[in-house]
Amino acid sequence: MSSAVDRAALWIDSLRRRYPLLLEELAPGTGRTFREVRGGGPAASTVAPVRLYVSDALRDVGDGVVELEEAVRDRLGLRRISAAPVPVRLRRLTELLDVLRDRDMPDLAAHVEEETRRMANRCARALGDPEQLVRLPGRCPACDSVSLRAFPERGVAMCVNPPCRHVLDEATGDEMDDETGDETGDAA
Repeated sequence: MSSAVDRAALWIDSLRRRYPLLLEELAPGTGRTFREVRGGGPAASTVAPVRLYVSDALRDVGDGVVELEEAVRDRLGLRRISAAPVPVRLRRLTELLDVLRDRDMPDLAAHVEEETRRMANRCARALGDPEQLVRLPGRCPACDSVSLRAFPERGVAMCVNPPCRHVLDEATGDEMDDETGDETGDAA
């Protein structure tokens, strides 16, 4: 269980770093402006349009953090706590992980890990962050190519050769097959 708690702590840290970047992306005065183009287009000095996917990600992550903190506190038998901004709630969730380490609740630890991973990935996608890849030495045991890569954020290693996609960590193999697409093979 402690490994699920440790992984959840990493995902919360990722959220703490990325959430403010989402706010910056949504803020109106980011300096991005359009000039009027001959034949139509935005008027001079028009502020860049709001990107709805960033707004949706902010709402999804904000709601998710609130619900997760309340659920964890409820499950641990702790009293409700006052409303707070998302960064404060993330700090409080990190503190709750210490309580979770002391209790034998593997299902709750797995839930916290899964939800924080989902929200961190949503932030990363909205920000356009590519997933980090680490080249691994050796050859794929299935296809013998030198296309082995580690995905630290997912905690898995696999062959990125498109016809192969052999997963070295079978515990997350089914999840990897669903999440990987052609862009993973292109990143190699």
